[in-house]
Amino acid sequence: MDSIFIVRGTADAIPIWFVTAANYPDVRKTLGTEAASFANAAGFEPKAGRLLLLPGKKALGGVLFGLEGADETKDLFLPGRLPQQLPDGVYRFANAPHDVRLAALAFALGSYRFTRYRKADARAVKLNLPQSVDHDELTNIAEAVTLARDLINTPANDMGPAQLEQAARKLAARHSATINAVVGDELLAQNFPLIHAVGRAAEGAPRLIDMAWGDSKHPRVTLVGKGVCFDTGGLDIKPDASMLNMKKDMGGAATALALAHMIMARGLKVRLRVLIPAVENSIAAGSFRPRDIYTSRKGITVEIGNTDAEGRLVLADALALADEDKPDLIADFATLTGAARVALGPDVPAFFTDDDELAGELMGFAKAESDPLWRLPLWRPYEAMLESKIADINNVGGSQGGAITAALFMRRFVTAKSWLHLDLFAWTATAKAGRPEGGELQAARALYALLAARYG
Repeated sequence: MDSIFIVRGTADAIPIWFVTAANYPDVRKTLGTEAASFANAAGFEPKAGRLLLLPGKKALGGVLFGLEGADETKDLFLPGRLPQQLPDGVYRFANAPHDVRLAALAFALGSYRFTRYRKADARAVKLNLPQSVDHDELTNIAEAVTLARDLINTPANDMGPAQLEQAARKLAARHSATINAVVGDELLAQNFPLIHAVGRAAEGAPRLIDMAWGDSKHPRVTLVGKGVCFDTGGLDIKPDASMLNMKKDMGGAATALALAHMIMARGLKVRLRVLIPAVENSIAAGSFRPRDIYTSRKGITVEIGNTDAEGRLVLADALALADEDKPDLIADFATLTGAARVALGPDVPAFFTDDDELAGELMGFAKAESDPLWRLPLWRPYEAMLESKIADINNVGGSQGGAITAALFMRRFVTAKSWLHLDLFAWTATAKAGRPEGGELQAARALYALLAARYG
């Protein structure tokens, strides 16, 4: 992503004027009579998302781009539309958008394209970064988002458990982190039975990836990411429409790795641990079955009510391991339930925690970073939905409250109060400003801002 930036102070950068109904008269005066007359003739109106290229004497003279007015709901990522609409060139912000930092980040993220399998014409739309914006910080965040998008967009034939491990190892090497993996039947030997059960039928062996970084004397922060590289649903097989995008079911793992990159690149004063149970939920002779019962790492016996509720199973063993260290914060990320999408839609991840102070802080940073989140309750009476007649717990509840019962299931494997569970979609179905269609990093920027405020 560094290619979108150039050396500050480029004299011939093309100005982008951000306009609203309120400031447009002043901008017109600044543009001069000729450019203002051209805008009139072109029928330009200062409405959100409107764009007009202004002619110069020999080349493009400037750009008008409309933003929301004072009384409108503001999309701080709206400038993220610009990279896909502008001709090649070097641009600068001629005046301040609603939020300069987020506008620059949106410009960077709007430049993303996934080109691993299909050639694309090279674009050379660059931004002369405003002096007020930290170049290194913005680049680190843009790199993290790109990492997550690339991992999620890569299909399962090239992003199985082994390839996900390699991506984690590459990130660890970059930041001098330690990393190891428990693979295949060794999962049973080291007491990760649920991870093994879910992944044992696949050609690619299941594994638990364990990365650590930072001073052991610093506060402990552990990230856990669901790494289901493809989910058929298992023997409770998904219909074809539901299976189509299941390459993104490792979006939680991609999110954890992206957040880890931000933390390590910034050098936050934490002892970071990243745990990724990486599996493929396949159908074969070795598939785990409905009504099977497994004793988890924590010693809790789990009855399988549905093999398509596999994410919470692999997370349960990983969370139990995370909890053994008694870290100051455990955060898990998972593309876990359709129920969360029904409740909040694709753009707003649900999160759960018993820590009210943490929840309040996170909501504040989510708003400030334009990285939306919404808290749902860990409603204890719904634990009755998870009861089993022959085991300690069932892995599914009833037909209602599915996001909550999934969170309550995982809560059984964690003792830490500062545990945060984020139920993500990790996908943009229709391109939005700064968010191209395809894999998407959700929630990580908000949590990173919180961690940076605490441990920066």
